[in-house]
Amino acid sequence: MQNESVIRRRDLLALIGTIAGSSAMYHAMTSLGFASESAYKGPLKLAGDVKGASVLILGAGLAGMTAALELRKAGYKVQILEFNSRAGGRNWSIRGGDSFVELGGFRQTSQFEQGLYLNPGPWRIPYHHRALLDYCRRLNVTLEPFIQLNHNAYLHATRAFSGKPQRFRSIKADFQGGVSELLAKITQQGRLDETVGKEDQEILLQSLRDWGALDRDYKYNANLVSAEFRGYARDPGGGLMGDPLPSEPIPLQELLRSRMWRYLQTFARYDFQTTMFQPVGGMDMIGKAFAREVGDLIRYGAKVTQIQQNGSGVTVSYVDTASPSTVQQATADWCICTIPLPILSQLPVDVSAPMKSAIDSVPYAASVKIGLQFKRRFWEEDDAIYGGISYTDLPIRQIAYPNYGFNRGGRGILLGAYMYGGANSFEFTAMTPAERVASAVEFGAAIHPQYRNEFENGVAVAWHRVPFTLGCAGEWTEATRAQHYRNLCQIDGRIVLAGEHASQLPAWQEGAILSALDVISRLHERVVKT
Repeated sequence: MQNESVIRRRDLLALIGTIAGSSAMYHAMTSLGFASESAYKGPLKLAGDVKGASVLILGAGLAGMTAALELRKAGYKVQILEFNSRAGGRNWSIRGGDSFVELGGFRQTSQFEQGLYLNPGPWRIPYHHRALLDYCRRLNVTLEPFIQLNHNAYLHATRAFSGKPQRFRSIKADFQGGVSELLAKITQQGRLDETVGKEDQEILLQSLRDWGALDRDYKYNANLVSAEFRGYARDPGGGLMGDPLPSEPIPLQELLRSRMWRYLQTFARYDFQTTMFQPVGGMDMIGKAFAREVGDLIRYGAKVTQIQQNGSGVTVSYVDTASPSTVQQATADWCICTIPLPILSQLPVDVSAPMKSAIDSVPYAASVKIGLQFKRRFWEEDDAIYGGISYTDLPIRQIAYPNYGFNRGGRGILLGAYMYGGANSFEFTAMTPAERVASAVEFGAAIHPQYRNEFENGVAVAWHRVPFTLGCAGEWTEATRAQHYRNLCQIDGRIVLAGEHASQLPAWQEGAILSALDVISRLHERVVKT
């Protein structure tokens, strides 16, 4: 009978996996359609005679404009109908003076200082989103680093440490140190003999000492070695300023009960590994760059009311949002529809029953982002936080610091709340914009007490109340993807769908672009062969 005191290999690997990585989480996300690896192989080459074919594109987001750019280059006649008065869709930045109205009639007009902005939709670009990065390069969109991980940002739990925020570096170092000490003790007691050889145990102990900042006795405690990871009680000085003093680690038991360790895997996930990017000047610089290329093809203020097709072409009915009394029509041989599914599901659309069922079966996730302007950049001046994200179990979930204008003083904007899915998103969506902003300030003061004196104004975007999307992004489950994904992506007669919801990367701009490239490749093949 096996000795139960011996740690099994799978238990050891599970323990190390919890600390050092999250591949299991990534594989689970892959099955649900939330993985973010790009399949981009380089620019399209659409060869062959298109025979004067025309394509009507519904929506001037990144998917629609990618399709328009590539199809026109290949010789197609292209037209885009866009609901908004601007291009980009969810690729959107809010600056001072911008005004928008959400469902319910609430109008918000930004009072942000010139040069400051909020990205209410996408706000970061992973290094492995190769298609988006390639288009940024080709369209001359200048990028700068997006700081996902800041070791000096805060982790916060209302019921831990008397509600006092803790620096990320301290939580990370203490968790690694505590678990390393525990594993070293088990190794020294010979409880790994059946799974790890003697020589490997020595190597393991050496690695635990280095990785966990353990002392010569394999203990994790307050000393100048652990201080190099978790920070000092008194930093090293110059001259006669005094010797550095180590800080006191948090005991492992207390750290485990705080549950702050759950935030550590966020930064290890493939989605959020360094290096990440953002466009200089706001995320909408990408949408504007696309619009410079295809803007002459876009009919703005066009609200689609019906999509019809027959064996020879497609007819789309729409109204001008400025004078909606008159129904107009646009026709083409083919139609690429990028209209978000919550809106498309409400329109009369001539598609097959399987595609209609797919359109009706994929909801959009709720999400809320709140931008807060402050009189000064106190997070830099007082707390030495330059970029990055603080996490909390309060309803606001995240506070993100701007990744531009470092160390310049003056006003600044925080992302004072970012909720994606869950009850908090719906709770904030139900509030008025003013109530959302006030709540974000009140909750945020638990992490940054400076909020109350420094706050000036804010903007709150609840995506389920945004008229042109009625939600943030396609929310697939394993069951809906198995049943409906292929039907959603098929060319249905002369209509085909594109957008982040029609990709394996929902909620990412890369998914929107890849879906468009896939669609136009298949559509072009059909046109050339017909």
